Amino acid sequence: MALKILVAGGFGVGKTTLVGAVSEIRPLRTEEALTNASVGVDDLRGVEGKTTTTVAMDFGRLAFNDGIALYLFGTPGQERFWFMWDEMVYGAIGAVVLADTRRLADSFDSIDFFEQRDIPFVVAVNCFEGARSHTLGQIRTALDVDPRIPIVLCDVRQRASAKSVLISLVEHALDLA
Repeated sequence: MALKILVAGGFGVGKTTLVGAVSEIRPLRTEEALTNASVGVDDLRGVEGKTTTTVAMDFGRLAFNDGIALYLFGTPGQERFWFMWDEMVYGAIGAVVLADTRRLADSFDSIDFFEQRDIPFVVAVNCFEGARSHTLGQIRTALDVDPRIPIVLCDVRQRASAKSVLISLVEHALDLA
């Protein structure tokens, strides 16, 4: 059984990293170098060292022993690429909304997108070094997320942590089915 999952969130939150951390195949990446054309368009606050951006999508696969395979589609984070989301979400069982506590407001559009379409999602807070730590309750309040939506802490650079996020999403989607 193949399950489609979207990985969404703001610019520079770690979507490409999550897909790459868990994919058992070499992930498809559509990253391009940031250019002068993005100056004033892409907000680099909090991610000043970022030099590339996803311009279409990321794709990876993770198979489990019981015959279940997760197909992961990482969405582009910038608003100018959001037109692709409506096509990408078709057939998805759910989504991971990655959040960064340094830029929580960047998560609102992703959360709204999945809420408006009744797509199950979890919020995964990518714990960046140097970011202030907050309780899950504080994050839930700041994001104004329904109490039934799981919020988990993660480090998407770590395979086990990223897999745990995906498991949380699949469990949540099954609970709602």
